[in-house]
Amino acid sequence: MNSDRRKFIKNSALATAAISTFPTIMNACASPGEKVGVGLVGCRSMGFSNLKSFLRKENNVDCVALCDVDSNILESRAAEVEKMTEKKPVLYSDFREMLDSPEVDAVIIGTPDHWHAYIMMAALEAGKHVYVEKPMGHSIEECYAMVKAASKYPNQVVQVGMWQRSSKHWFEASEIVKSGQLGNVHLVKAWIYKGYDKPYPAMPDGEAPAYVDYDMWLGPAPERPFNPNRFHYNHRWWWDYAGGAMTDWGVHLLDFAMFAMDAGMPEKISPGGGIYYHEEGAIETPDIQQALYSYPTHAMVWECGLNPGIGPYGKGHGVAFVGEKGTMVLDRGGWEIMPDRSDAKKGPFFEGKKQENYGDGLDQHVENFLECIRKGGTPNASVEIGAKTAIVSEMGNIAYRTGQIINWDDKDKRFKEEAADKLTRLTYREQWKLPIM
Repeated sequence: MNSDRRKFIKNSALATAAISTFPTIMNACASPGEKVGVGLVGCRSMGFSNLKSFLRKENNVDCVALCDVDSNILESRAAEVEKMTEKKPVLYSDFREMLDSPEVDAVIIGTPDHWHAYIMMAALEAGKHVYVEKPMGHSIEECYAMVKAASKYPNQVVQVGMWQRSSKHWFEASEIVKSGQLGNVHLVKAWIYKGYDKPYPAMPDGEAPAYVDYDMWLGPAPERPFNPNRFHYNHRWWWDYAGGAMTDWGVHLLDFAMFAMDAGMPEKISPGGGIYYHEEGAIETPDIQQALYSYPTHAMVWECGLNPGIGPYGKGHGVAFVGEKGTMVLDRGGWEIMPDRSDAKKGPFFEGKKQENYGDGLDQHVENFLECIRKGGTPNASVEIGAKTAIVSEMGNIAYRTGQIINWDDKDKRFKEEAADKLTRLTYREQWKLPIM
């Protein structure tokens, strides 16, 4: 790695110049049989679940590095990796130092959402392949910037952690919708009901634990006092770091709500919901939320709630395609088609049918990523797919935050309403500004 490229990784202030100046690094792992060295940034939750899938014996992967701002989690996960592989990875508290390692071929980004864009761009610039957790970006601007960054490095693979894109029954169900068996579908529903028994209590600000590099955890986000309700898993419920249940699950479910309908970007979005279960200051994103997306041929409805656990059709999460002749209900467990009644037939339009999932998903998603690294090809959840669903999820949140119906101009990639369009962009701390490609 030359000195200018090393300076990019060490000094984020030079990110813009570095990304625009240097040519693409050739694929670091092109041989089909070659072992892939993986480094994980963000080790606590889904990032580590991803890593365990990577470390399945048949994948021929080495975990060469772990990075986390929480030293307790870092040491704990390192011990688990060593137990699984009989080899302890190199440990880092700063991802930039990890990206400097020639042993790392591919990076798993399992951080909170507000870090995804910056780390992905830095990893691509450092010559690494990237597996980035969903939602791919934390703003509409970030999503477009990430697509542009990936296009600059065509020899490096980027897979978004939307692993339903490697799950057979979701596509099987989508083909039934596309086939016309349900008749014309004018209403699509998608939902997640988390089923939390109790609301979060409000917590006072305090000092970050000594074992946490809190300034590094904040990264691009605004500087604020440490609060346990904003940290680790609960970062999801604060606009600085994430987008609530809307972006946490919306990217999974709205993805296929759009895919099965061959739908592009909605024309307008209407908001609903609020904070009803939680006391003031406990969370910031809504605990009950609706978003109505209007398309030329149909409406798409999103619903989410933190406390209730039973959603439409008795399912905690899912997508429903409501057609003239019947309804398809789809979730991670499988799919079911339920016929409507035909007056002409004096009975159902068709015979109902159920199909359980095929047990595929995350492992297959990781396999697809590794195959693309070794053999080439387009990953199942490309940056374009990740951007589209993250953007549509962000649209629902922007409608909620403005409290008004908002209209999208897909030609200019902006909202017609000024208040909404301002929310397509984030304000970053000076040392972590989004690189401009």
